Amino acid sequence: MAEKSYNADDLKILEGLEAVRLRPGMYIGSTGIKGLHHILWEIVDNSIDEAANGYADNITVKLWRDGSASVEDNGRGMPTDVNSKVKMSGVEIIFTKLHAGGKFDSANYAFSGGLHGVGASVTNALSEWLSVEVYRDTVFKMRFKSSYDSERKKWLCGVPVAPLENTGERTDKKGTFVRFMPDKEVFETVEWNYDTVAKRLKELAYLNKGVNITLIDERELYAFEEGEDDDGNPVTVKVEKPARLPVTFKYEGGITDFVTHMCEDNSPLYSNPVYYSATKEVQIKGAPAGNIKVEFSFCHTKDDNESMFSFVNNISTVEGGYHETGFYNGLLKVINEYARSNGFLKAKDPAFIADDIREGLTAVLTVKMNNVQFEGQTKTKLGNPEVKTPVEQAVLEGLQPLMADKANKPLFDKIAQKAKFAADDRIKHRAERDVAKAASDNDGLNLVGKLAACSGKNPDLNELFIVEGDSAGGTAKQARVRQYQSILPLRGKPLNVQKKTALQAIQNEEIKTLISAIGAGFNRSFDIEKIKYKKVIILSDADQDGMHIRCILLTFFFKYMRELVNAGCVYIGMPPLYKVYKKDKVEYAYDDVELNEKIKKVGKGYQLQRYKGLGEMSADQLWETTMDPMTRNLIQVTIENAAEAADVIDMLMGDKVEGRKEFLNQNANFNKVDGFIEKVHIERRKNAEVD
Repeated sequence: MAEKSYNADDLKILEGLEAVRLRPGMYIGSTGIKGLHHILWEIVDNSIDEAANGYADNITVKLWRDGSASVEDNGRGMPTDVNSKVKMSGVEIIFTKLHAGGKFDSANYAFSGGLHGVGASVTNALSEWLSVEVYRDTVFKMRFKSSYDSERKKWLCGVPVAPLENTGERTDKKGTFVRFMPDKEVFETVEWNYDTVAKRLKELAYLNKGVNITLIDERELYAFEEGEDDDGNPVTVKVEKPARLPVTFKYEGGITDFVTHMCEDNSPLYSNPVYYSATKEVQIKGAPAGNIKVEFSFCHTKDDNESMFSFVNNISTVEGGYHETGFYNGLLKVINEYARSNGFLKAKDPAFIADDIREGLTAVLTVKMNNVQFEGQTKTKLGNPEVKTPVEQAVLEGLQPLMADKANKPLFDKIAQKAKFAADDRIKHRAERDVAKAASDNDGLNLVGKLAACSGKNPDLNELFIVEGDSAGGTAKQARVRQYQSILPLRGKPLNVQKKTALQAIQNEEIKTLISAIGAGFNRSFDIEKIKYKKVIILSDADQDGMHIRCILLTFFFKYMRELVNAGCVYIGMPPLYKVYKKDKVEYAYDDVELNEKIKKVGKGYQLQRYKGLGEMSADQLWETTMDPMTRNLIQVTIENAAEAADVIDMLMGDKVEGRKEFLNQNANFNKVDGFIEKVHIERRKNAEVD
């Protein structure tokens, strides 16, 4: 076979925003529901940057009836003059050029969430059209459009319809208005999720004290009700409902209000959260010296749960980083100093460790800086080591004067007493550490007769199915591919750890077994590098009991193995609700809406089976519908908003009951996402000997 020539003419040069269109996942993560909202956040973040730097105090996000979205702020307005180098207006540069903007130094923005200059241009590239209005004494307008050029066989992405127009219309308004229509050719869905948008805007309002953020939803709302068609077959009818009223988020207390909200249902030890902010100098390697703004607020509660919510430039750092390390170091020094000088620690007593002061702590830490370096599984971990020292200094600078003021003695007494109880409990009870060590040392005692382990040793390929009940577990063992699928049946409901201490949790047999199966430790000793499975799948019945088991297990993972969730290793298996069949024609339906479609597909004379549980399926059916990587439906569990997740878990699994019923009624549905079909899995499945 003649070798194909390869020369410079074979190199493809992507023009304009074509690269974004060709590989959208590189810029927004995915083309699913998460990626859709990402292009909205890019525009929202630009307005937030104006507010964070003191140029704006009103932001309005609107979901339009036609499916488009808009963001308006009262900031300075995008630059409208012509750039002397590229002979292009500032607006056109922002929306058509990657890695272009005013956020690469601190001259225009002291702090910015958008640091790479790709946000607005990516949104433009992935939209059918985008229009912008800039208010700078007069109104400037510009419109962009994406289309496919059939002659050149390429996408023309975000191309200006015409140059920036100065309409001459005088205005007293200031700021920028951007409206765009997500491209149906790019995204799997273009339906905005109201709750997702509202929760993010609420969080941003907490993080930006005094800024008004308004959400307007002009879309028609619908409900689904059961009915019948002309032939008497069951159908689901879409019924229009009244539209929502606009909602405005504004918090004069900022992150202090945030902490108060998170603590209100967990018996705070003191009435007012501690708050401090400071601007410190920082020298980032390879960059000029600059300032870093540190702001924190915290409170302790009577339970032992810790809730740390950290942010860098308004971006949630769910995996932590050096800013969290600096915060804990400073807080530990202050509490140890106070405990020594006030008799909580005697001369012979060892000092408190970080775990002692973290028990019952609810804290919000925000850092605003330039030259941010993110790392970690989801790029949500601050990787700038230079940040640790200025954050620690800010904590010491803020807390030491408070500690020295006698008026604050009751507050610091409670904090020190809480830490003392935690230290005494830690010294007295070492069971948690022992269980974690046993799990990491592959202790098999908890797994004998319970776990049907796979033969493969590669965590990247292996899957652990946590199955509800021995009956379904037995079927799953028959259905699985033993080379890479392990089965762990649950014997009854696991412990609800939200209402228990860590010590109580690891004394529960089901929890012990789960820790041993995953093999990476527990709580603060959990080590993501030691996990035996990169895919942990909760497989429960599609009923209320099954949902409860899901909630219990997700609560456990969120509280004691959050890194597993952050790494994208936790999934929910979606068994079908119905089997529709006629002779050799078989279809499965996963909800009532899909049922109507499957009935029409099979045709008249169909038979219907409603699955009440996994145990009603044969091994072949369970494999085909729920375990086969080629055909199954899985939900990947992610934490978009750690604070919101903690609040929801407390409502569902804790003592808080307000809003529980309403939440379940509105959210007992899930998006089905399974992006994990590995070629090796497919090959192994073809050749596997089913156990």
